[in-house]
Amino acid sequence: MEAELGGSFVKLRQALLQLNSVDSSLLFTAQALLRWHDGHQFCSKSGQPTQKNMAGSKRVCPSNNIIYYPQMAPVVITLVSDGARCLLARQSSFPRGLYSALAGFCDIGERVEEAVHREVAEEVGLEVENIQYSASQHWPFPNSSLMIACHATVKPGHTEIQVNLKELEAAAWFSLDEVATALRRKGSFAQQQREASPLMLPPKLAVAHHMIKEWVEKQSRSSLAA
Repeated sequence: MEAELGGSFVKLRQALLQLNSVDSSLLFTAQALLRWHDGHQFCSKSGQPTQKNMAGSKRVCPSNNIIYYPQMAPVVITLVSDGARCLLARQSSFPRGLYSALAGFCDIGERVEEAVHREVAEEVGLEVENIQYSASQHWPFPNSSLMIACHATVKPGHTEIQVNLKELEAAAWFSLDEVATALRRKGSFAQQQREASPLMLPPKLAVAHHMIKEWVEKQSRSSLAA
């Protein structure tokens, strides 16, 4: 197939850097459905094989008629600010130089606001307030998640970071100039890595990029107004 079409297969994470929003949405949905069907071949109650419907939107157990629908796990992703800076973090699995917003799964019974408070406290030891919803996005890695993006602030003077090294490799405050410069930087991830860029941000398709850009635009407007 590669020879006939003159192309090559790449991992979906790599393709993310080259796709537009329409194509990425289709691929994310397809990948999520294929993975869900692969993991739900049998009924969790009877142990019998399940059968999918023609559209592939559900699976049914013939022995008890239990219907299984694809599900997404809710994840909060939070961009924390102290008014002049924003907090970004990285995991050891990230490409070198890449930082993003804090993220974590919602626990059973939690509200979004409670999950934001808990995740930020667990990962960087900060207490946040003024939580504001920003946007949402389906994200297929590592499994299907609904990313719920929020902005939050910390109280002035309460900005000391205590990085949970079991969760993160590093976390730091970044100034408006540093983040704005990273947003303006051209070139692919690979090019930026070769140039040893001090700060790389998530790709444009990621909701984290949207949040960071939103914060920069808001800070820039505030600076102009002042």
